[in-house]
Amino acid sequence: MTRTALIVGSGFGGIASALRLRALGLDVHLVERLDQLGGRAQHFNVDGYRHDAGPTVITAPFLFDELFELFDEQRADHIEFKALEPWYRFEFADGNYFNYGGAPEATLSEIERLSPQDLTGYQSLLTHSKSLFDIGFTELAHQPFHRLGTMVKQIPRLARLRSDRSVWDMVCKHISDPRLRQALSIQPLLVGGSPFDTTSIYGLIHYLENAFGVHFAMGGTGALVGHLERLMIRSGISIEKNTTVTQILTSGKRAVGVKLQSGETLHADCVVFNGDPMWLYRALLDKKSLSLSGRLKRDRSKLSMGLYVLFFGTSKKYQDLAHHTIWMGERYRGLLDDIFHRGVLADDFSLYLHRPTATDPSFAPSGHDSFYVLAPVPNQNSSINWSVEEPRLRDRIIDALDRTIMPELKSHIRSVFAMTPDDFEHKYLSFRGAGFSIAPLFSQSAWFRFHNQAERIENLYLAGAGTHPGAGVPGVLSSAKVIEALILQKMRAAKTKT
Repeated sequence: MTRTALIVGSGFGGIASALRLRALGLDVHLVERLDQLGGRAQHFNVDGYRHDAGPTVITAPFLFDELFELFDEQRADHIEFKALEPWYRFEFADGNYFNYGGAPEATLSEIERLSPQDLTGYQSLLTHSKSLFDIGFTELAHQPFHRLGTMVKQIPRLARLRSDRSVWDMVCKHISDPRLRQALSIQPLLVGGSPFDTTSIYGLIHYLENAFGVHFAMGGTGALVGHLERLMIRSGISIEKNTTVTQILTSGKRAVGVKLQSGETLHADCVVFNGDPMWLYRALLDKKSLSLSGRLKRDRSKLSMGLYVLFFGTSKKYQDLAHHTIWMGERYRGLLDDIFHRGVLADDFSLYLHRPTATDPSFAPSGHDSFYVLAPVPNQNSSINWSVEEPRLRDRIIDALDRTIMPELKSHIRSVFAMTPDDFEHKYLSFRGAGFSIAPLFSQSAWFRFHNQAERIENLYLAGAGTHPGAGVPGVLSSAKVIEALILQKMRAAKTKT
């Protein structure tokens, strides 16, 4: 009988798993190797500037609402999710801009301004995106895919939706303007993939955003993690920080607990791993316990890109900058090929700017702004020497922003620091410093992705970006729902036998 659960890792997938299993009546213990919960959703406070280190938007707020409702609480009583408008502002190399999202008529007005001939195409794109959402999210995101038969049954439906086609190809079928093609195909980069390679099933993000909006958690994702931590404590979950797991303990084909770096062992009826599956299958499991499928995924999976994240404050406010700005470089496909296929750190870049002070002034001292600037870069399969390249890339990014959308930045920038793929590898144990574990390719989706129920090993479950249904906040929260369903099924089967 499953009575105790051990959660390894406290990203959103681990937190959601802990809460869902506690609501099933299990005794739950969570261990986290860092000094704060949240995984990639860490937060930093430097010289009066606050920064979220990872995800900056909430696109499926109901998934967080569900976690509080498990314990008869309301999320809104604890933290506000504020709708953003626009969702993103695109700044193009030709000097044009595109405000995307918010009220539907606002997006249509922007498309009409840039490319009137694409109005009908955008609406047909949304219609197709809804078809993808109805199957890819509503029906399949919370369904276990550890059995091949489950995948085989879905192939005809996925084929009808042309899930083999890339997000870029899908967008180009509906949109003709090259700038809008870039803006409307960029979502895969937010889950670790190139638009030219990522399966078009991720085109469902368009409908997800339109149906539920794009929100910011007031106080940041760090504040959201804090409220979830307190919810866990109120519900009776025990939490242990600064605790690194070095081995998953097995007996036969069953996971029975973990060994810690301290030498201590912890035992439980089931173990949920919320980390990079590439690390799990390479470093934490006895190689003899791996199935052929597990070994193939471990050895052949293609990784997501790496991330370079630059954090800083400014001693002035950049009022004209939106909460989210996507600064597009002159190259699109060529730059992405450099990142994903050639493993080249190019001289040029495109950037994702997060200005939380546009919505929540508490992120910086009065009259100041707080910024997080993200650039997709190659993962560490490229063997980039970041001790040499980080200062150079930092200077190029600051120069580019200073001469374009952030005039006088060099005079006003304060408290600068950065994270590179080296930090993702060492801090988060992300294999080769990949920002999102394995890439969201069709050949690495559903059954082909790391399973939520580990290959061959009973009672070991996987939550997070590298497992089904995939990366992004909605994906990792949904992985916890899959685990909940699997364990509930096992508990009911055991009860029937007795």
